[in-house]
Amino acid sequence: MNAPTLPDWNAPELAVTRPAPAWFGEALARPFASHVVDVLDCPIHYLRWTPPTESGARRGVLLVHGGGAHANWWRFIAPFLAADYVVAALDLSGMGDSGRRDSYDAAQRSAEMLAVAAAAGLGPRPFVVGHSFGGYQAMRLGAKHGGELGGVVIIDSPIRPPGHEEDPVPRRALKVERHYPSFDIAVERFRLMPPQECANDYLVEFIARHSIRQAAAGWTWKFDVAAMGARRWEEPFPEHCANLACRAALLYGERSALVDASVVRHMAGLLGPHAPVIGIPDAHHHVMLDQPLACVTALRAVLAGWACAD
Repeated sequence: MNAPTLPDWNAPELAVTRPAPAWFGEALARPFASHVVDVLDCPIHYLRWTPPTESGARRGVLLVHGGGAHANWWRFIAPFLAADYVVAALDLSGMGDSGRRDSYDAAQRSAEMLAVAAAAGLGPRPFVVGHSFGGYQAMRLGAKHGGELGGVVIIDSPIRPPGHEEDPVPRRALKVERHYPSFDIAVERFRLMPPQECANDYLVEFIARHSIRQAAAGWTWKFDVAAMGARRWEEPFPEHCANLACRAALLYGERSALVDASVVRHMAGLLGPHAPVIGIPDAHHHVMLDQPLACVTALRAVLAGWACAD
């Protein structure tokens, strides 16, 4: 398959118009590189950040986005981690600026994550951080390839105890690609899924502007509708969580619609007594949007503890 055209990261339409704090602009100004690696005949795009002195990096960190999302969800998080680590954030196939496949499965996702970790030079036993759908993929990777990892951090990816009620917002299986007559209208139509409020509107705008591509029928979302079908939930993720063969940590939003107290207790039991379990106050499901700096602090604490223990 042909590689998609990569964005001009300095394009005017990608610039955020809402007022934003100084730290956000400083994070975006940190240099990064954009790369593509072929994985199972599909071009996989990723972003890479390095510490000021790359030779002094402790380890490597791979960041994995949620369903229908992309590497840019980590653009304002990764620079803080890159003070100490080589960091890569990938676009899973069928999402972001990666290529598309005829069909998708979790085994391909694992291959993509491992290939990007290798291509990005994350070194032996990198840490993997996954949000939402990316957290489930990190669970599978940790269960199947845990000996190759330093640990996985799961961010608001619920594994529910037996008898738990269904989500208040059911998981969606998308079937139709929506198109809009202009880029600006598409930005206006962008919504977080599951629906939630977010006080940091500049972050939502930033994500929206990086989520759009132009197609023959108009402006549409970058993800492949086929990659967002019901099949993405067929993998036995509860078993993967219970069978992790590496260290693990759970971060969750204390106001998340998906992770409640019973889910936290259940997952803490699955992960074991040595796994950090950290609730982020005033954060919903999209923790890095609601409380970006608290998310950074929690991640740095977990990773530093693991790095020092090795």
